[in-house]
Amino acid sequence: MMARDEKFVIKFMHATEKFQKVFGPADQGDSDAPVVHRHDAFEEASEQQLAHFEQRTGSDGQHYAVEKDEETA
Repeated sequence: MMARDEKFVIKFMHATEKFQKVFGPADQGDSDAPVVHRHDAFEEASEQQLAHFEQRTGSDGQHYAVEKDEETA
């Protein structure tokens, strides 16, 4: 007797085979190509807001942010 999980996996695999026939294989892209990072207006605004903070690491290894002193900003 086949377990419920095995039936689910078999049905799932059949469904993915049908999707592949309709939509084609998944596009994996070139994994060796460098990632292109584009800055948009939202990201630039976030960077301006975060520029007032610096990251520190506590004695327990946790990271946290603190506001920069006016002198170091």
